[in-house]
Amino acid sequence: MEQLDFVKTVQANQQWLRAMEKEAFAIHDRVNQRYGKFLPYGFHLKLTASYVSRYGHLVAETEADVLVLYASAYLHDTIEDARMTYNDVVKFVRSFKPEGTTLPDASKEQLDRQVPEIVYALTNEKGRNRDERANAAYYKGICETKFASFVKMCDRLANLRFTVMFVFANYMFDVYKKEYPDFIRKIDEGAVTPIPEVMKQEAEDMLRGEVYVLEG
Repeated sequence: MEQLDFVKTVQANQQWLRAMEKEAFAIHDRVNQRYGKFLPYGFHLKLTASYVSRYGHLVAETEADVLVLYASAYLHDTIEDARMTYNDVVKFVRSFKPEGTTLPDASKEQLDRQVPEIVYALTNEKGRNRDERANAAYYKGICETKFASFVKMCDRLANLRFTVMFVFANYMFDVYKKEYPDFIRKIDEGAVTPIPEVMKQEAEDMLRGEVYVLEG
């Protein structure tokens, strides 16, 4: 999709997108989830969605694709962190009809079908540690689900940006740096939606930046 067409699509659907953002923030607020110990979790969701704004035109082809990308970015942690089930996500997306907005039937059908699958694919497996939770089955599901690799990369860029935002980085910077080569290979090779090169470059630039890691 041309970037200008992407922007026009966002502008035409801004009421729907703002309502989705508000509801996603509320879902995490209801379970008192925080980001970086002191920020509301909506900070992370908004940062993740900002990468959809920046790079979504590289993978979206239709208006419905744009809405799917944003909805998935806002909802990507609802199963893993906000105590929702897959069926809860299905019900939420199906019932999400903000007042004053109307979507074409085809767009609504695509949202109802794709968003829960993306959120499910991005939900960690059960495990005792980080490696077990992000195991081979987890990455296989991401690669086989349209747009899941892209949204996962938006999530990782958001997390990376937060770790370096204040120059003194938190300990997760070293974790992300160490696992990056395997991470990018696992979400990109053979993926239904390959990761745009410019997104990889942004991640690599952040990982090469000058930061000072603080423990804890």
